[in-house]
Amino acid sequence: MQKMDGMMYAPRSVKQTERVVQEGEFSFAVIGLDHGHIYAMTNGLLEAGADLGWVYDEDQNKVKEFIRAYPQARTASSIEQILSDAGIALVASAIKPSQRCELGLAVLEGGKHYFCDKPGMLSLQETMLVARACEKTGKRYFVYFGERIHVEGALYAQKLIEEGALGDVLSVTILAPHRLNKNSRPLWFFNPKENGGILVDIGSHQLEQFLTYTNSNSAKVLHSSIANYHSPDHPEFQDYGQCVLVGDRGATCYFRVDWFTPDGMGAWGDGRVFIVGTKASVEIRKYLDVAKSTQGDQVYFVDAKGEHHIEAFGTLGFPFFGAMILDCMHGTEHAISQQHTLLAMELAIEAQEKATNLTATNRMP
Repeated sequence: MQKMDGMMYAPRSVKQTERVVQEGEFSFAVIGLDHGHIYAMTNGLLEAGADLGWVYDEDQNKVKEFIRAYPQARTASSIEQILSDAGIALVASAIKPSQRCELGLAVLEGGKHYFCDKPGMLSLQETMLVARACEKTGKRYFVYFGERIHVEGALYAQKLIEEGALGDVLSVTILAPHRLNKNSRPLWFFNPKENGGILVDIGSHQLEQFLTYTNSNSAKVLHSSIANYHSPDHPEFQDYGQCVLVGDRGATCYFRVDWFTPDGMGAWGDGRVFIVGTKASVEIRKYLDVAKSTQGDQVYFVDAKGEHHIEAFGTLGFPFFGAMILDCMHGTEHAISQQHTLLAMELAIEAQEKATNLTATNRMP
C-alpha cells in the first residue's frame, strides 16, 4: 500500500476482518472513478464480504484500470443499467464532487443505498435534498470519511473515549496537511465550484472526527479562514484553511488543513489529532512517526497511571464497512447515523461559506 499520494491511498486490513455477509447476500456497484478513494471504498466493502457487481464511468480507460484491480466487476453500459439491477443493494461512487449529490439522489430514488467519497454535498441546499430523499425512500446516504473510518489509530482513540478512559472530552485539535501532487490533479480539483473548497473537501473529514470524539449533536462555527498562498496559476484554488468550533456539550475544536506536505516526507501527510479529556489525553500520529518510524497508527496516551505508547496498526481492522452493510440490510444506524453524516457536511459548508479569505486582494494590511 502506497502512502505518498493521498488521492490513491487505499488501505487494506491486515487483521482477519470478519465477513458480515456470505457470498451472494449483499452486492454493490461502482459509478464514477474520478477520485482514487474509490479503491479504498471498494477494498473495505469487499473485505466485509460484499460482492462487486458492476462498474461504470464515462472514461473507459479508468474502467479498464479499475477492472485490472477488481476483475470480478462487469462493465456497465450506462448508469441506468446499474440502477435497474434489482440485485444491487448499494452504489459506491467517487464521481467528481459537483456531481455526487445529483447521482446520490438518483441512486436513492432507484431504491438503492449510496456510499460516496467526501465531500458528499457542496451546498446546504444539497444537504436538505439528501435529508428529504433519505426520509422519502428509507435508503441511506453514506459518506467516506476515511481519515477516521480507515485509520486504526483514529479508531483506537475512539475506543478509548467510548470506554471512558479519557473522561469527558474537552478539546480536539487536528492537523491535516496533504501532499498536492499538482501535476496529477484534474482541473476540477482546483475549482471550488466543483470541489466545494478546502474546508468542504478535506475539512469535512476533520469535522466528522470532532463530532465523533466529542459526541456532539450540534456545533457552532466560531471562526474559519481560507487562503491561496502558493498556487498563483490557479487563483481560485485554496491551499490552506482553518476553523474553530464549539460543540453542544461545550467541547472545542481547532483544525488546520493544507496542501503543503514537504516532498521529503514519507507519507502524503503528517496527520495528527490531539484530544484532551478530564482524565487523560491522546495524540494520534496517523500515517507515520516523523523521522522515527514509517509505520502509522501510533497512539500516545497519558493518564493517571503513566505514559503509554500503543501501536494500533493491525489491532482493530476497519469495522465501519461491515457495520454499514448490516445497517443497509437491517435499517439500523450502527456504522454512522444519517444525522451525523449530514451535520458534518452542513458544518463544513457553513465554515466554507463564512471563511475569511486571508489572501484576498482587499485584505487588511
